[in-house]
Amino acid sequence: MSKENFYDFEATSIAGEHIKMSDFKGKTVVVVNTASKCGLTPQYEGLEKLYQQYKDKGLIILGFPCNQFGSQEKGTSEEIQEFCQVNYGVSFPIFEKIEVNGDNAHPLFKYLKAHLRGGLFGRRIKWNFTKFVIDRNGKPVKRFSPTTKPEKMEGLLSELLG
Repeated sequence: MSKENFYDFEATSIAGEHIKMSDFKGKTVVVVNTASKCGLTPQYEGLEKLYQQYKDKGLIILGFPCNQFGSQEKGTSEEIQEFCQVNYGVSFPIFEKIEVNGDNAHPLFKYLKAHLRGGLFGRRIKWNFTKFVIDRNGKPVKRFSPTTKPEKMEGLLSELLG
C-alpha cells in the first residue's frame, strides 16, 4: 500500500469538502463506520458525549456512513446529516457514504483494517459502528467491535489524551 500513515489519507465530508487526515495531526482520532437504521445507531449518542467531553483535550471523532450491512444507511448525504443532528445532536465531522469492505472499500478503511485486526473476522469489518482509535502521532492503536459501547473506550481515550 502506497500510503504509510493515517495522515496520508483524505476523505470527502458529507458537505462535499475534501478533508485531509493531516488536518487532525496532534489529535487522538476515533474513526467509526455508521448507519442510521441500525440497532447500534444509538451509539451516536455515546460518541457525541465522548466528543463533547474530550474535544478540548484533543479528541476528534470521524463518522463514515456505510450501507454495506443490511442496507441500513440508504439516505442521501442531506438526510444522513439531518438525521444525525436532529436525533443525536451530532457535532463531530460526518463524511460522505463509503464502503468499508471489498474492492471498493475506502482507502482509509483498507489502511485501518490492515493495521488493526478484528477478532474472528480477521481484517474484515463485520458490522456498523466498528471503531478505530488512532493516537496523536497517527498510529492506529486499537480496534473496538461494533457492540462495544463508546463509553467503554473512555479509559483508553483518556490515557491517550493525557
